[in-house]
Amino acid sequence: MLTGHDRLHGLPGDFSVVQCVTCGLMRTDPRPDRESIEQFYPDEYGPYRDTRIDGDLDVEAPSSRWKVLARRVLAPDTRRLPHLAAPGRMLEVGCASGSFLSQMARAGWEVSGIEFSEIAGMAARALGHHVHLGALETAPPPDPDRPYALVVAWMVLEHLPDPVQALRRLAAWSRPGAWLAMSVPDAGSLEFRLFRSNWYALDLPRHFFHFTRRTLGDVLRAGGWTVRRMLWHSNPNNLLQSLRYVCLDRGWQATANGLQSIIDGRRGPRLRLLLGRLLGLMHASGRMTVWAQRDH
Repeated sequence: MLTGHDRLHGLPGDFSVVQCVTCGLMRTDPRPDRESIEQFYPDEYGPYRDTRIDGDLDVEAPSSRWKVLARRVLAPDTRRLPHLAAPGRMLEVGCASGSFLSQMARAGWEVSGIEFSEIAGMAARALGHHVHLGALETAPPPDPDRPYALVVAWMVLEHLPDPVQALRRLAAWSRPGAWLAMSVPDAGSLEFRLFRSNWYALDLPRHFFHFTRRTLGDVLRAGGWTVRRMLWHSNPNNLLQSLRYVCLDRGWQATANGLQSIIDGRRGPRLRLLLGRLLGLMHASGRMTVWAQRDH
């Protein structure tokens, strides 16, 4: 399909995206092995950094409330959950530094996490959460008498070497009718076709698989889950970052800097918000969340 490289950290190596002619699923080839992939997840990898919590979770200085409101407007919460009758046991796969675990714990959930990064996972543990450090394949199952009612995985499935087996494992750990809420980049989007190797959500080689709406549904069904709903994020970052990559390749540094200032919220916050809402309504943001239930 295309060939690209690590645009996020600039590490060496060329990686192709190939597509199965039978099922249409796209994957990265060659795929780094377990030892070499660690270099592509430095300690300052965005999800690790952005989920850190500092200070008291329940006390927020009045002077910072406007900053929190601005951040929520500029980066709307895309971790949306189906309506659940009551809190129960929840597992977050790829919990990073633990901010979502803390949010759900405050809402009454009994939370656990799995995190590949030792530094990020230790930060989540420092908040008081039970977190397995390592890959999903090495995590112990829960108590058979206390299965999970909810599993969440925000931008995680595309990083896993065997998504079907991972989903089957999660289904086995969940009670009948349990919910799975997860998000992935949408490789069926117009953005992917337009930007190709400059598509921000391609994120080679960290993303092993590249899902469309159809192939994601197929993988979920093979993993023991029934899709209930798909939603598209109201977030313009994929588009803006992809345009920034194009500008950088062409030497348009000033334009790239201007796009970065919009992404960071320093310029054009209303334009950014409007663009995000429009992309979400058109199912064109390149990011989607799926709600699924465990098969009975």
